[in-house]
Amino acid sequence: MSQEASLFSRASTEIVDLHHFFVDWFVAARADAVDFGRFEAVMGEGLTMIAPSGVVLRRDAVVDHVRQSRATCDDGFAISIENITPGWQTDDMIVVLYVEAQLRGGKLSRRQSSAVFTTSSSAPNGVEWRHLHETWLQVPER
Repeated sequence: MSQEASLFSRASTEIVDLHHFFVDWFVAARADAVDFGRFEAVMGEGLTMIAPSGVVLRRDAVVDHVRQSRATCDDGFAISIENITPGWQTDDMIVVLYVEAQLRGGKLSRRQSSAVFTTSSSAPNGVEWRHLHETWLQVPER
């Protein structure tokens, strides 16, 4: 089909692809084969992230945190993305809601996320992350 994918479709694909990147980047056995440039390319200038704890992070802090977290998980680390739904949108901007479930060290956590994307012709899926807000649905057990 020659028709360009919808903004929601591109953002949904980006959400899934980025979380696949995270698994590969964080799992020690896979980290050497991962291109960190892919992550940097989709983190838009001026990006803000509100972590589940409520801490507000700017783009540089998010990029540094992910860079430093390379190969910090074992093979049991997994992320699944659930319930991707569109929110408000314009021709070149969209809010997307989704649930991220993580299995780390045998412990499950879940977070409700909302992300703002803008179009970007240089990004792998044609969108870049501009804002991310995560809220705990299930805090990881200690």
